[in-house]
Amino acid sequence: MHDLSDAQRKACLGDFCSIVGSLQGYDEAKNFFKDLLTTSEMIMISRRIQIARQLMKGWTHEQIRENLGSGKATIIQVDRWLNEGFGGYKQVLKKYKAKEDERKSYIPPAPFSFDDLRKRYPRQYLLINLFMAAKNKKNNDK
Repeated sequence: MHDLSDAQRKACLGDFCSIVGSLQGYDEAKNFFKDLLTTSEMIMISRRIQIARQLMKGWTHEQIRENLGSGKATIIQVDRWLNEGFGGYKQVLKKYKAKEDERKSYIPPAPFSFDDLRKRYPRQYLLINLFMAAKNKKNNDK
């Protein structure tokens, strides 16, 4: 890293961000990071994310240390990035929380209900599904 010029460093980081931004879906991201990082590197990054989540929930540094076993320096650094950084932690974690809340609030359709049958037999309900998708899209665009 120290042998790279500023231009090379920027190019490498730009490529990295572009590649990560192009990942589509959980499995693709999981496989990419499993190939890219060691297990300990993934855990280190994951713990930083957990620290940021807990800080955003209002946990104290001491509570986080007890819960995750993280060092003071790591918690302080994540707190600094969270509050003085570029907003990436907050943006991504708020988006993740919204998706998590949506997933938790999902109630599957009752067995043999119209919605259940539409999901189980999409070919038989193709025209209805297409019509309903177009209707939902039209309503969401308003």
